[in-house]
Amino acid sequence: MKVSKLLIALFAGALSLAAHAQQPIVIKFSHVVAADTPKGKAADMFAKKASELTKGKVKVEVYANSTLYKDKEEMEALQLGAVQMLAPSLAKFGPLGVKEFEVFDLPFIFDDYNDLHKVTQGPVGQQLLTKLEPKGIRGLAYWDNGFKSFSLNSPIKAPADLRGKKMRIQSSKVLEEQMRALGALLLLAYYDDGAVAGSVGYDRGRAVGRARAVRAGGGRW
Repeated sequence: MKVSKLLIALFAGALSLAAHAQQPIVIKFSHVVAADTPKGKAADMFAKKASELTKGKVKVEVYANSTLYKDKEEMEALQLGAVQMLAPSLAKFGPLGVKEFEVFDLPFIFDDYNDLHKVTQGPVGQQLLTKLEPKGIRGLAYWDNGFKSFSLNSPIKAPADLRGKKMRIQSSKVLEEQMRALGALLLLAYYDDGAVAGSVGYDRGRAVGRARAVRAGGGRW
């Protein structure tokens, strides 16, 4: 089973102008994955390009692997202006009150990336981004993170193979209903809550974007 999983780059509030003209504008960019993942590398590339294209007038400080804020803290930090950019999964916006983004957790709604990009790079995608503005967030772009994959410590050959299995998922009403329909036992967990999930025995299965799943390893596909 695959579910579209995207990343969205966000910008909150106005940038604080430097005290002196020669000082660069500093943007703190926080994310929760390792620096050598696709998202981590993209964040570093963004920082490099921002410096090059502005001739050093903009400095992007990238904080990878939850070193600045943890997964459950990032959105509030963004709204408060403590950090200026994030790259969270779209599942984060349902709990924030923008439930329209939960459509991306529906299974099999896109045949391939071309179909997906017609939405995210078209009028519909832009309309969704504008819905974030009343929350104090400005959506800049969608980042691909691979279609969602289910992994388990035993083979998954049919939907019935998930019945009674312990699955770790993000907070998403759509994902919750999927797991219940499959008869799985679920735990809502943040990305960096792996230790907590393992301690209660919910480390046997997960539903995450392909890039994260490959990075985590240990599952069968």
